[in-house]
Amino acid sequence: MGILAEIESPEELRALPCEALAGVARELREDLVQLGAEIGGHFGASLGVVELTVALHRVFDTPRDRLVWDVGHQAYGHKALTGRREGLRRVKRSDGPSGFLRRAESGYDVFGAGHAGTSVSAALGIAEALRRRGQDSRVVAVIGDGGATAGMAFEALNHAGELAHAGSGASGLRIVFNDNGMSIAPTVGGLHRTGGARAWLETLGLRVLGPVDGHDLAALLPALEALRDAPGPAVLHVRTRKGCGFAPAESDPYRWHATTPFDPVSGVRKQSAAGPPSWTACFADALATIADRDDRVVAITAAMPDGTGIDRFAKRHPDRHYDVGIAEQHAVTFAAGLAAEGFRPVCAIYSTFLQRAFDQIVHDVALQELPVVFALDRAGLVGGDGPTHHGLLDLAYLRAIPNLVVCAPRDENQLQHLLATAIESGRPFALRFPRGPARGVALDPDPKLLAIGRGEILREGDDVALVALGSTVEAAEAAAEILAARGIRATVVDARFAKPLDVELLSQVGRRCGAVVTVEDHGLAGGFGSAVLETLAAVAPGVEVRRLGVPDRFIEHGDVKEQWRAAGIDAASIVLAAERVAR
Repeated sequence: MGILAEIESPEELRALPCEALAGVARELREDLVQLGAEIGGHFGASLGVVELTVALHRVFDTPRDRLVWDVGHQAYGHKALTGRREGLRRVKRSDGPSGFLRRAESGYDVFGAGHAGTSVSAALGIAEALRRRGQDSRVVAVIGDGGATAGMAFEALNHAGELAHAGSGASGLRIVFNDNGMSIAPTVGGLHRTGGARAWLETLGLRVLGPVDGHDLAALLPALEALRDAPGPAVLHVRTRKGCGFAPAESDPYRWHATTPFDPVSGVRKQSAAGPPSWTACFADALATIADRDDRVVAITAAMPDGTGIDRFAKRHPDRHYDVGIAEQHAVTFAAGLAAEGFRPVCAIYSTFLQRAFDQIVHDVALQELPVVFALDRAGLVGGDGPTHHGLLDLAYLRAIPNLVVCAPRDENQLQHLLATAIESGRPFALRFPRGPARGVALDPDPKLLAIGRGEILREGDDVALVALGSTVEAAEAAAEILAARGIRATVVDARFAKPLDVELLSQVGRRCGAVVTVEDHGLAGGFGSAVLETLAAVAPGVEVRRLGVPDRFIEHGDVKEQWRAAGIDAASIVLAAERVAR
């Protein structure tokens, strides 16, 4: 049994002799490699901060001193040292810990993190709260240079400097700048290249220490002690290598940010069973095909070229894509500027991250009726990444915006048609699609334009109408088959559009069937079902409407099929709802 097995808390780590820490770091790295090999998941970031994690918990009196991690990708080692080592074998499963930081999970997880750039703001607020209580604890924000490209991080640093000049709460703030040269993809922007960052931070009133080698404990420990003891606010610049200690990840940190299970010796990834391409790949290929014929099309991503498929698009159109960094607000208004001069920008952003740019969508795109297309990947329930990454709010906030069209394809063939329609429409347009494999349907040779605001009847019946949107259409079709076997004839409608709705079609099927069940992979509050209910209340008030969608609570991490069952949007749940209202 190694040293790591005896550590259940940072107190035990701090009780070890200093010469034992290198062994702790070595065992922790071996543990993380074995964990990644067995179950996959976020990998490279945690490997890159093994020594830093050990040193932070050694030098700072956690949890009395607060440790605030940015994002959470790098926190697996932190979890292992704070009593959750065995639980990591079940990470992201419903019976295991989150892959990110969760206040409800541990007292050492001081502040939840799943979206980048929040750590300095949160740490500054915590430091001010502790000052007001008369507590002299240190509050340490660990932020990577990718997270530091987020505008929110700059805002927090500016405020920290203001408080420092005023002699207020920033005195307890400590910032560890984890400089691994990357966030998920290679960091972009002038911040990564400039040599003036130190002078700028000092001008704000922050002391800057380092740089120091983040993998050399002999150098790192005294540097962190100096950071701890320096008058605050203070910053330590730590240089690390993403994927450190595992050769394949060091040589290709971009590819090893997250991984599927692999051989821990060779690094060869285990082959999964062949299946349909992902929704992301289908989107990227469709966008590239449309761009082959339309030189107005450009693609934009916010530091997620791989996750959104823009890297795939870029192979065919290397001079027609932009990675703006972790800067969703800028991405949207940058796209608006391109659109104002006649281009057709496609902003590919995860649904959960587009929330950050709501005002820009309203003020800079929709108000000016600029033809920006928002491709919302990971819309709906996403499985293991959990509540920070589910895309369950986009329909509610997007359908409230005038001038904006909102749609969702039922399969990859319809995706290419809706994408072409969006680009050609000359209107602000949002297209949402889920994570995971597409349905595997055959593709038409060319994308075609669809009528905006028109749905499609896929199956006729008189007893109940199942009106589904996007990824839930398949479940509605399966439910109709089960209902037919039980003597209930269901109409199945693919709505296609959440805004504008096909009012004529909804009125027609509602009046004929007398009852409508709506289905969506989205929150019930303000979503697609709410839009249908509002419409039928106006045009066919006698129709009974039963809405199926994700309930008004944050859905925990786990298997996406389990999440669909728990939310009541799988085929079996649709059958139960239809049986209750069918005539």
